[in-house]
Amino acid sequence: MDHAEALLIGGRTGVGKTSVAWEVSALLRAAEVPHCVLEGDYLGQVHPAPPDDPRRSAVTERNLAALWSNFADLGHRRLVCTNTVSVLTGSEGMFRRAMGEDVRLVRVLLTASDTTAGERPAGRERGSELESELRGSLRKARLLDEQAPPDTVRVVTDGRGVAEIAREVVTVVGWDAGAVRGDRPGSHGVG
Repeated sequence: MDHAEALLIGGRTGVGKTSVAWEVSALLRAAEVPHCVLEGDYLGQVHPAPPDDPRRSAVTERNLAALWSNFADLGHRRLVCTNTVSVLTGSEGMFRRAMGEDVRLVRVLLTASDTTAGERPAGRERGSELESELRGSLRKARLLDEQAPPDTVRVVTDGRGVAEIAREVVTVVGWDAGAVRGDRPGSHGVG
């Protein structure tokens, strides 16, 4: 493969982006598919800088470019990246500038009901920002639903296990999915 590929896993707080990304990674590792994983929400964690401050998006892009350069220097061509709004068209330019104009972007939007998305953060959040997180999650769910490009694959997470969701996501991206499903002779697949 001579061009880069990025699996962008987006979705509101509480849909399971990070858990699914790590399970996708486990499936890919078992199938011996080279890749790297990046928790995109950490790329722009600078304070003070409001989310819409251009300095935040500039540092996010610079961090993505630096990390991708390091990954690419090791020979990697596939990136699994989680970020709430990574699937939106506005993020496309950042990935193209950081990873190359010919990067193949696969957008997966994880979805969950308000009830499910509210339960997950409540179970893990021990700090002072739970209420703010839940309000933001509702707002972002609406934004993502309305503005995700038509080629975005929506994957429902309600009532499903992480392994099942991850297998669906790997099938969507098509990275040696036969080996991941375990249906290729001699594969190191996960059933």
